[in-house]
Amino acid sequence: MNTHVDQSKQEELKAASAGQQEVRCAVRFPLTLPVVLEIDGTEVVAETRNISASGVLFAVDRRLESGTQIRFALRMLGQLLGVAKDVLVECTGRVVRCSLSQHKYLAAVTIDDYKFRDQ
Repeated sequence: MNTHVDQSKQEELKAASAGQQEVRCAVRFPLTLPVVLEIDGTEVVAETRNISASGVLFAVDRRLESGTQIRFALRMLGQLLGVAKDVLVECTGRVVRCSLSQHKYLAAVTIDDYKFRDQ
């Protein structure tokens, strides 16, 4: 296990429980990409709002419960990544929070595991 990540998560939990502002380690990139989430064998259409190395914020039409396991794949353009081909990133994660914002639910998902696939 990565001790730095574990320590960072522990610090976030301590800050949240003490009523302090949450401290995020990963830079978030405002990327809007269409994506299909797989939740308990059901497909849910979504759109990314921002992406970081540790998680994704999705806009969805329905509320997702915290702790829900999710699978999804993101197609990252090679030119944005500085590589010749597009890259498909297959991810598994879980919902950490979900709230209604205007007419969409915003679901924050932490990425627990991922694999890169060439396109």
